[in-house]
Amino acid sequence: MKKREEIIQTGRKAIQTEAKAIEDLVGKIGEGFAKSVECIYKSRGRLIITGIGKSANIAIKIVSTLNSTGTPAIFMHAADAIHGDLGIIQKDDVVMCISKSGETPEIKVLIPLVKARGNVLIGMVGNTSSYLAMQADHVLDVSVPKEACPNNLAPTSSTTAQLVMGDALAIALIEFRGFTQQDFAKYHPGGALGKKLYLKVSDLYVRNEKPMVDSQADFQSVIMEISTKRLGATAVLENDELIGIITDGDLRRLLEKQPDLNKVKAEEFMTNSPKTINAQELVVDALQLMRKNNITQLPVLKKNKYAGIIHLHDILDEGIL
Repeated sequence: MKKREEIIQTGRKAIQTEAKAIEDLVGKIGEGFAKSVECIYKSRGRLIITGIGKSANIAIKIVSTLNSTGTPAIFMHAADAIHGDLGIIQKDDVVMCISKSGETPEIKVLIPLVKARGNVLIGMVGNTSSYLAMQADHVLDVSVPKEACPNNLAPTSSTTAQLVMGDALAIALIEFRGFTQQDFAKYHPGGALGKKLYLKVSDLYVRNEKPMVDSQADFQSVIMEISTKRLGATAVLENDELIGIITDGDLRRLLEKQPDLNKVKAEEFMTNSPKTINAQELVVDALQLMRKNNITQLPVLKKNKYAGIIHLHDILDEGIL
């Protein structure tokens, strides 16, 4: 049985081998890469990515990354393509075939069919002398010195290189398209990442009650307002202008210091000039403001008038952390 130190060294060696494969990719980014990016960008169709075995698994991930960053892409399994799925490819589509050897039987059958249809073919290949490399219009070299597998058999370094080259394509296309944070949000409306980029304070505070008391309100009225509106705080207004905020923490501190509460008015124990946020600001900005000031509620202003309160829990419930 192997000792733990041997196990640790094996893991480290595998990572080092794959890291070297990725490092070597830097020198392989050249004309073929630039032409591939230009070709995909200028295409009026989609990018169809195909492969077989582990390369097919990598293709699926690359498709997902491209679709989420503005490049329409579809996965087509190479084996399925030659058994009926070739109809996926339309005349304006670009086809990218991923293969370590570039010589698998399915690839050899598929390539002439793609070429006959007149589609541009990009080969992401681990053997630049292979059939795929020779037939492709543009070649992405993902050859590796060796696999991380001790037998140099299981696809490890080679699939990592494919994955990283796919990411490089996606990033280059993002910059080519001028893809912005706002564009990203459009493609990720349901996820926490997207919400950080599009969800506004106005989308959340309107779900809450609107706690408020007059500056001359007595202690009992303040307690009732905070309790019934269930936000742990109330705004304090004077002539319809926000002048302060009272939180349940303020109430506890007042109870510790002031034994006679009968004559205490809201303006006497409120927090003056509280931190506020505009209704049109992003929720993530409200979260940052809360964290910076160690608070859990923010009065919301709309056209410089008090509109309500957004609570930390409103933000956390949306999965924004």
